[in-house]
Amino acid sequence: MKWNLPVEEFTTPNPVTATEDMSIDELRQLMQQYGVRHLPIVRAGVVVGVVSDRDVRLAQGLGAEHKIQVCAADIMAAAPVAVKASTPLDEVAYAMSDKKIGSVIVNEDDGEFLGIFTVTDALNALIEISRKG
Repeated sequence: MKWNLPVEEFTTPNPVTATEDMSIDELRQLMQQYGVRHLPIVRAGVVVGVVSDRDVRLAQGLGAEHKIQVCAADIMAAAPVAVKASTPLDEVAYAMSDKKIGSVIVNEDDGEFLGIFTVTDALNALIEISRKG
């Protein structure tokens, strides 16, 4: 079986993104509309953070007067883990497991944002690779 494939082969390209100023309700709506659990937060074409569905659920628990004061920048994981598109899949999966994170940002080798690789993408890669085995 070939496990050293580049992560790029299983990355979700051009994912749904959000901006730092988006409200909790806007983030939740985006996640529901597109069926995603992670939103890269982008500023001027650069990913500056990631908001997960868990982050949004926790923020939803705030009282109405506090919730309207919270935006994506307040709840995002700043400086998310990022890898190059050419990084071997097994290295990325190990890093995610080791750091207990649900996604990594994938950049082209020149640093340009390519997409996001999530636990779901990792499971899909496992299925595809093991069936070809």
